[in-house]
Amino acid sequence: MDKGIILAGGSGTRLYPLSRVASKQLQAIYDKPMVYYPLSTLMLAGIRRLCVISTPHDLPRFEDLMGDGRQWGIELTYRAQPEPRGIAQAFLIAEDFIAGDPVCLILGDNLFYGRSEISNYCRGFSSGGLIFAYRVRDPERYGVVEFDRDGRVLSIEEKPRQPRSSYAIPGIYLFDGQVTEICRGLRPSARGELEITDVQKVYLSHNQLRVAPLGRGTAWLDTGTTSALQEASNFVAILEKRQGSKVGCPEEVAARMGFIGLDQFDALVAAMPDCEYSAYLKDIGQEMRHVRPAPPTGAGPV
Repeated sequence: MDKGIILAGGSGTRLYPLSRVASKQLQAIYDKPMVYYPLSTLMLAGIRRLCVISTPHDLPRFEDLMGDGRQWGIELTYRAQPEPRGIAQAFLIAEDFIAGDPVCLILGDNLFYGRSEISNYCRGFSSGGLIFAYRVRDPERYGVVEFDRDGRVLSIEEKPRQPRSSYAIPGIYLFDGQVTEICRGLRPSARGELEITDVQKVYLSHNQLRVAPLGRGTAWLDTGTTSALQEASNFVAILEKRQGSKVGCPEEVAARMGFIGLDQFDALVAAMPDCEYSAYLKDIGQEMRHVRPAPPTGAGPV
């Protein structure tokens, strides 16, 4: 799999009045824009062709922030979402980008950190649909997946009052090229949206949906509210201060994954203003010139 979609649209009402100033996915999680974290997750999975979807108003800001991705050794394209009509709408908006190939969709307000599970599944994916399962205390707030001991999906429910399991479905989904055709056949839900849960149910009805539980070594944070945004910032701050390694730096990911050479990395850092971020990357460049570590395989520490 070499294609990914970052859905960074929506109205951001849960972050009002912050969302009046800038898109939710451009808000800061500690020391970086929120969108850097899902971007880094896809890059760590080896995905280098990405489509960013946002509102017509915010799309120029994302383009100004990330450009065409060439500086990170990736290819970024952009598509507008005129109105938020559900997560599944992203597959129709990006239909020409998908072009019948497998694709990974990640929500722009989801942060993943930890082991290499997601990366490994992305690299090995080829057909059908794959969702992840993450144990939470309050599953009624999320889409919930029920599965048996063999990992076979038994049911999927969206924010059920009485969840059949404690496993939420986090905001990252893998589908093969038939996803656009499936989305064209969906009917809007009662709230007028094309639901990602309905896409999953179609794959399930065809016996083509798999689930991959994420273990305790993986952290998943949904940063869609102000309190969750603060918690995510605290989480990243603690990790970075304790470990001395930053989380979600596309420049570092690009260098460690071999998407760009060290000379290009150094030039990229040299063009930055003097700040903690550039100072950290300068140290990383010096470290890599002395000891070239193996490319990372998981969502952390970069």
